[in-house]
Amino acid sequence: MMKVQSKANHNNYRVPALEKGLDILEALSNAQMPLSLTDLSKSLEKTSSELFRMVDCLERRGYINKDDFSGNYTLSLKLFELAHNHSPVEQLTRVAYKPMWELSRTVRESCHLSVLQHGKLVVLSQAESPEKLRVSVEVGAYFSIIRTVSGRLLLSQMSADKLDAELAGNEEYQAMSPKQKLEFRGKLEQIRKEGHASSENETLQGIKDISVLVGNPKIGIGAALAIPYLTPPDNPDYKEELLQELRKCAETINKAMGVSS
Repeated sequence: MMKVQSKANHNNYRVPALEKGLDILEALSNAQMPLSLTDLSKSLEKTSSELFRMVDCLERRGYINKDDFSGNYTLSLKLFELAHNHSPVEQLTRVAYKPMWELSRTVRESCHLSVLQHGKLVVLSQAESPEKLRVSVEVGAYFSIIRTVSGRLLLSQMSADKLDAELAGNEEYQAMSPKQKLEFRGKLEQIRKEGHASSENETLQGIKDISVLVGNPKIGIGAALAIPYLTPPDNPDYKEELLQELRKCAETINKAMGVSS
């Protein structure tokens, strides 16, 4: 009964005009070419008369552009401009704070969020474990993108061209033999397929790291959410348990940012 009531209340808050406008913006965003009013009506399964006033309003407010010759519509750069009024890094750090804090309380381990910057991995924020004995990293510290789990995870999400450019300027990668370079790229491909990265920590012996992606690198928002940990001797499934909680946390952060992974 409670679920039915909740759903009914949710439907009472529907705003048809706003939803129609958002549908138009999303349809134009997903389109491979400019769309006419007729194209939009077919795509959204609405009549042209239903959409005309909304399309006219969006054009007048500068959210969409109308081609003078064809009469077809495209998105303008206004949404891009609005999105960039606030730093993506600031927004990510702010939004991630509570989910990371809750994650650290759930798994009883510290977690941290990192991004690539100037060829290094930099730690943006951390939520420390509530345990007295814990592993933590320094916020603002820089680490190798080659020898860290989070660095390799973020490299694995790059396009081929961007990855080539990134590695071309990396001294550690350039010092590798041809065989080592091939193996390293193979490792990145495996990480990309699996959607997470994990290994023994290459700075502190005995500690392991596991990391998942937050955001969407395709739109310029990509970070690694990681947990450094010691495997309990009585729990061989500990890594999988951490991975599951990491993914839940990443999903919560993405949802709060309005980003699809």
